[in-house]
Amino acid sequence: MIGGGQVKYDRALTVFSPEGRLFQVEYALEAVRRGTLAVAVKSKDSVALAAQIKIPSKLMDADEIDKLFQVDEHIGVAISGLHADSRMLINYARVQAQSFRLTYDEPVRLNMLVKSIADIKQQYTQFGGIRPFGCALFFIAIDPAGTQIYTTSPSGIYRSFKCYALGSGEASAREYLKEHYKEGLNYDEVMNLTLTALKESIDEEATKENIRLAYIKSEDNLFHMCTKDEVEQHLAKLAE
Repeated sequence: MIGGGQVKYDRALTVFSPEGRLFQVEYALEAVRRGTLAVAVKSKDSVALAAQIKIPSKLMDADEIDKLFQVDEHIGVAISGLHADSRMLINYARVQAQSFRLTYDEPVRLNMLVKSIADIKQQYTQFGGIRPFGCALFFIAIDPAGTQIYTTSPSGIYRSFKCYALGSGEASAREYLKEHYKEGLNYDEVMNLTLTALKESIDEEATKENIRLAYIKSEDNLFHMCTKDEVEQHLAKLAE
């Protein structure tokens, strides 16, 4: 009690509540949960990443709304949460990836890159006068360690997954992935599972206008962003 009133633990980033919670970090996590849905699935030879985009106004050019980004030749990322915060971290990731290539003449391993981003996020939970990043980054890659899916959270946590979902509708998508994911998927099955989990968990019809899709295959280890026509073809396969 201060001055006869209850301490407002959510007003300062560096003050723990009696339950050991940092409310500003939890609020940042809520920003991620309110973002549009992204889903990733991997197998031994391929990894796919799909994301929903929201078009808030008919006046906006939907083609300029980005949800998926390329970080390096072999790394892609989806964002969930605040776009401006995400943009800063993606630019940082790109610089780190290119610096690693210049220094060691080989592509950066995703776990190393993700750890460096998570370290920055953690620093922004520890000092007064700043706020946590209100975003999560959802990485896919194929590197010497194999196919990779990693997430980073506003708290500074990073984790690896076989398949995962982030954003609004993530609980439904994760449940779908738990029921339908299996080892040994081929490329077509990876793409179908990724899109179906997304399609079944969003509150609107999935079309080439509101879905972004990307993949990496082990035959070239290159990040490929699908065109609208390719997205439409993959959605048509699901309809069959």
